[in-house]
Amino acid sequence: MTDDEQFLPNDIEQLKAMLLAEREQSAQQAARLVFLEEQFRLAQQQRFGAQSESHPAQGDLFNEAEVELDVIEDVVESTSTTVKKKPVRQKLPKDLEREVIIHDLSDDEKSCDCCGNQLHQMGESRSEKLEFIPAKVKVIEHVRLKYSCRTCEKEGINTKIKSAPIPPSPIPKGFATPSLLSQIITSKYQYALPLYRQESLFKQYGIALSRKTMSEWMMKCSELFKPLYAQLQKTLLQQRVIQADETTLKVIKEDKAKCYMWLYCTGSDAPTQNDIPNIVLYDYQSGRAGQCAVDYLDGYTGYLQVDGYVGYEKTKATLAGCWAHARRKFKEAEIAQPKGKTGKANMALNHIQKLYRLEIQLKDKTSEEKYQGRQEKAKPLLAQFYQWLEKTNVPPKTALGKAIQYCKNQWHKLNCYIEDGELNIDNNRAERAVKPFVIGRKNWMFSNTANGARASAMLYSIIETAKANGLIPFDYLMHCLEQLTNSALDIETLLPWNVKLS
Repeated sequence: MTDDEQFLPNDIEQLKAMLLAEREQSAQQAARLVFLEEQFRLAQQQRFGAQSESHPAQGDLFNEAEVELDVIEDVVESTSTTVKKKPVRQKLPKDLEREVIIHDLSDDEKSCDCCGNQLHQMGESRSEKLEFIPAKVKVIEHVRLKYSCRTCEKEGINTKIKSAPIPPSPIPKGFATPSLLSQIITSKYQYALPLYRQESLFKQYGIALSRKTMSEWMMKCSELFKPLYAQLQKTLLQQRVIQADETTLKVIKEDKAKCYMWLYCTGSDAPTQNDIPNIVLYDYQSGRAGQCAVDYLDGYTGYLQVDGYVGYEKTKATLAGCWAHARRKFKEAEIAQPKGKTGKANMALNHIQKLYRLEIQLKDKTSEEKYQGRQEKAKPLLAQFYQWLEKTNVPPKTALGKAIQYCKNQWHKLNCYIEDGELNIDNNRAERAVKPFVIGRKNWMFSNTANGARASAMLYSIIETAKANGLIPFDYLMHCLEQLTNSALDIETLLPWNVKLS
């Protein structure tokens, strides 16, 4: 008899209880092992795998005959057409300045090698080369002629001197022109080139322009853009749908280690035929409290499309969810599955793919047509998916369990997009709009002060709104800087959809 057997009780009920406790402990250990294996696979994917969230078509796991037929037809078409397309070079824009260089034969070469008779021109062949001309800087010297009265000078009367008025300048008593300021702003906020690198670029031209000076110019320019930003915010809050997101920012002279740049946008990424203005506005805040959104939205009661962050619950807006976030969690659950196996995560992804396939079909439709299409086709799909969520039982701490619980918690928000044709199925518009700031942050890494972060928010807003309306940010910024010094300016004329650039 072993030592362990000596301590076992003889009572059957006690033995049963011990066995049940042992089984429960084994089940907990097995669940813990599954959880750790999932975390390991997710960590591997995050460290070494592709970051794309695209979900390839894997056939429909909900047994719809028409989808299976589409898959079979796609396979037949893909196997029958194997001709590889030859890459075609994009043509250079016709409005670019062109210099024509004619390459001709010498007079001696214009005779036939066979019979010696004179050759005649039968045609020509053309090829284009693109030449880059480096940026050029020049000094514009303003000379103000002064005038006085010689009679008053002789008679001893007070002599008044007259001269032409000082031309308005974005930086009073400074030498920066609107074009120079526009170049610095777009270099930093559009192309993510920090000021210290721009300082070295100006040194190549023999110009001593310190980053401190450029930083002060950025602050003063942001002050000039405040009326335009306020008008854009007013227009934004008049829309039926606003999308929002937020990302972190490090500000050195703030008490908090992590500050936030909030983003609010409406419309689309590029000009379209609809009447919804394309606006992208950033707002710097030292924290992520829901009150930040409450203060900015100022009582807004329309639709606010966001991710699952609870801070937006404090607003008066009707919250709409994001199916991209829901899909992302099922994608993580798919990655956490053992390699080469399919499971419930794949079923969820395929069902979500049906919703996105419908959105592709409705892409160019009107808001009313989108509403009708979603009510007829998306609504039954959503009901079917919710039934699947309800009957699927998995451990809550697994990746699949977290994905299912997220959908259940956010279901009324995820379901909201079928109620209005102006709503999108996801919040990707806001995520794309915040991406330029995230890319820039990797280069300049932090802001020094809160005022600097607010200035960055202002200038990012103007640039991204200009891009969304099909304008060249450099031209738009230069035009605005020329006009904003005019006290009698009607700010409506500077809105991106109203402005007229020469």
